Amino acid sequence: MKFSVHRAAFIQYLNDVQRAISAKTALEILSGIKLDLSEDGLTMTGSNSDISIETVISIADEQAALNIEQTGSVVLPARFFNEIVKKLPAETMTLEVNERFQAAITSGSADFTINGVDPEAYPHLPEIDSREQLTLSGDILKQVINQTVIAASKQETRPILTGIHLAFKEGELLAVATDSHRLSQRKLQLTGKNEADHDIIVPAQSMNELAKMIGEESEDIEIQIAENQILFILGNTSFYSRLLEGNYPDTTRLIPQTATTTLEVNAPEFLRAIERASLLSHEGRNNVVKLTLTSDKAMLSSNSPEIGNVEEELTFTELKGDDLEISFNPDYMKDALRSFGQSEVLLSFTLPLRPFTLVPSEANGDFVQLITPVRTI
Repeated sequence: MKFSVHRAAFIQYLNDVQRAISAKTALEILSGIKLDLSEDGLTMTGSNSDISIETVISIADEQAALNIEQTGSVVLPARFFNEIVKKLPAETMTLEVNERFQAAITSGSADFTINGVDPEAYPHLPEIDSREQLTLSGDILKQVINQTVIAASKQETRPILTGIHLAFKEGELLAVATDSHRLSQRKLQLTGKNEADHDIIVPAQSMNELAKMIGEESEDIEIQIAENQILFILGNTSFYSRLLEGNYPDTTRLIPQTATTTLEVNAPEFLRAIERASLLSHEGRNNVVKLTLTSDKAMLSSNSPEIGNVEEELTFTELKGDDLEISFNPDYMKDALRSFGQSEVLLSFTLPLRPFTLVPSEANGDFVQLITPVRTI
């Protein structure tokens, strides 16, 4: 196997594949990256127990300037290979693999030799029936992931909550994540031929890595779903993730439909006030911030016996309803507010110990964040 390639373009492809490779893995061969060179291009594959990423550098890619001299395959140690390629001195690099799977990497005056292994032992990627597929705009999918992944659980005690629940039904996508203390829900109307209904749970960690791969000017992304796998196709790159098994809890009943008190604020201004209040709350044992709403005033406060206290009167667009005093985890609130960007946000409350919601003022219920208050007595 032998080829030469433009190093900067090669690194971009390599970085995508590297996302799927873990330092610790049950199969030692999965700590490596698989290179498969055919007459049409170079296919690189990385995998762990959750995700697999395959990307193809075509000979038609002018930026990569791939020159194929001899086809073949090899699995190389991913970490060393990645570091070597990034530090090579010249614009182009050549890789040649002998029959013992030793890889010679040359670029300018640098010459490396690393030991690879037989690619026959590398696990095959899942086969997914491509007859049923969905299509989503890349920037929309990235937004949906970033708005929901923040609420997914990081604790393995309830594995099902470490995923994002995706329900495709009747031309609509409902994406939900919750860790039982907070919840994020996004609805999206689908366009095109998305006829099949699906109800799946994708690991949040997989979705997080996928979102990082979606560029700012991303094209449409094809989605194919199998019994225990989901495949996202981004141009020349295929992103596979396993699905979580089990039934996601019914979260629709958790979102209050009525409110006794509402507060409309500017999300960035409110976020900055929460950040100031949490400077002290993080020093205390409880990490709690209190919001006090009266007929014409909204006050934010935090008290840390070890350090001191803070109190700030908030500016708001509108305040209606009953007086209320409610305490919450400021980190949950900050995550929620960041997901709204620059918009105005409506907070709706019922009782001091009942969950409250945040929605963009213009969203019509398509995007909801829910936070459970903290009992302070």
